Amino acid sequence: MQFKKSEAIQVSQQFLTTKLLRLILMATIAFVFLQTTLSFAQNFPNRPIKVIVTYPPGGSSDLITRLVGQKLGEHFGTPVLVENKAGAAGSIGMEYATSQPADGYSILVGNLGPVAVNPLISKVNYNVDKQLVPLTMVAGGPNILVVNTKSQYKNLKELLAVAVAKPNSINFGTSGPGSLSQLTSILMMGQAKIKMQEVPYKGGALAVNDILASQIDMIISDAQPVSQHIKAGTLRPLAITSAKRSPLFPDIPTFLEGGLDGMEASNWWGAFIVTGTPKPIMDAYHSALLKILAMPDIKDKFGNLGVEPMPMSQDEAKRFYEAEKAKYAKLVKDNDIKGN
Repeated sequence: MQFKKSEAIQVSQQFLTTKLLRLILMATIAFVFLQTTLSFAQNFPNRPIKVIVTYPPGGSSDLITRLVGQKLGEHFGTPVLVENKAGAAGSIGMEYATSQPADGYSILVGNLGPVAVNPLISKVNYNVDKQLVPLTMVAGGPNILVVNTKSQYKNLKELLAVAVAKPNSINFGTSGPGSLSQLTSILMMGQAKIKMQEVPYKGGALAVNDILASQIDMIISDAQPVSQHIKAGTLRPLAITSAKRSPLFPDIPTFLEGGLDGMEASNWWGAFIVTGTPKPIMDAYHSALLKILAMPDIKDKFGNLGVEPMPMSQDEAKRFYEAEKAKYAKLVKDNDIKGN
């Protein structure tokens, strides 16, 4: 009996020793990982950073990204390279962004369509919720309904009156499936109880070219591609999708002023980073971006593109993204919108 008791004590001691060694090993691994992470973050960045944009050069996404990228380079004292990964309504760029290592050397400036809407209407090979973390929103602005100045439509009420009287007689250009130009046009048809014909394009600039040539009747576009033509007098703005008149375009009436409620919608761009990136690096980006978005010259240059800075905390940016995704999920479901 004494032998069994001694044996039990020995087994218990061995168990405690093994458990203690395991705890020490785990603590050592955690300490080494923490020290490595802190060292990595303290030395960040020590090579060029790339900022990924999901559309081709020259459009709103590209121009906004380049403005931010330049300032990031100045802030961190390292080269910042803008990579345009266009195609499949922005999905190609999203796949590329989510496949990057979580080392902080790649960030995404993502737009409403590829980030929040594409996964709702098409099968995509990325998962924003699992693979990306929002750092802050970057910029946002309303869309503008424009027609050619040679058009018969002088205001929104005239256009809606014809659309009601003659279903499908008016066509409208869009930037393709999931774009805000498509979604706001569908929303407009639902709110006004009208039917129009969609003409999808691979990008907003192509649609603008065709409306300048009177090949399509209207487009609800983000401001950058159309604002210069509004100023030149070749395009006529009928309504803007902001809740009240935009300080950037004070002469353009809202949809509500034109007799149509429920048309508030804004295009937006946010900064995202790969999930698993060390928190000190995410914090460094967030701090840098907030400083950049508060710069007077950035506000001015954004204003020239028809957008305004949208600085947010990381939690605010996450909540904003989730609310936008839920908003457009309902619109997509209610109207059975499908991608290509």
